Amino acid sequence: MEKEKLKTGTTIVGLMGKDCVVLAADRRVTLAGRLVVDKKFHKILEIDDNLIVAMTGSVSDAQLFTRYLRANLKLNELKRTRKNDIKESVNFLANMLYGSARQFIPSIVGFLVAGRDSKGVHLYEVGSDGSVVQYEDYVADGSGMMYATGTLEANYKEGIQSQQLVKLAVQAVNSAMQRDTASGNGVEVYLITKDKIKKVFEKEINSVISA
Repeated sequence: MEKEKLKTGTTIVGLMGKDCVVLAADRRVTLAGRLVVDKKFHKILEIDDNLIVAMTGSVSDAQLFTRYLRANLKLNELKRTRKNDIKESVNFLANMLYGSARQFIPSIVGFLVAGRDSKGVHLYEVGSDGSVVQYEDYVADGSGMMYATGTLEANYKEGIQSQQLVKLAVQAVNSAMQRDTASGNGVEVYLITKDKIKKVFEKEINSVISA
């Protein structure tokens, strides 16, 4: 089984709150959405102290793009002797995906991007075609996005506090895991504020039944 054939299936969500952003994701990796090949995969990846991404799509594509992103943002920081602006970082990732989408064999990966800089905290979606959308409320992606979006639509309120935001993110991913066969096995949640990025929730779901 070749690594590049693995797909995450995935439910990832991003929510904007009062001076904070939350990213959440499930933990399951599948082969074509049918065979579970990993139950403990981390779909939220830390790029640097100011930026994290949640991935959906091909595992190998996501890992390759995040490695390129880390290296180039670090190089850019050293050249300019200042921290990267989040919008600039998002545009760099989008340009890589745009170029890949126009290759003979395009990448199949998308990202939710959350970060902090001198202007505050930010939430973006970067599509597999290189498109960029900034969100001021919430967004969901992946095979379970329909179920997660329903939960977010019904419960999200503007200016929601961080603790309630984390709970809503967990509820949204859990809604998807109940119905989407390619999402499951656990949830992890990151909180981004103007001061730091921190994992605030992680739970593994064990479906083994013992008598």
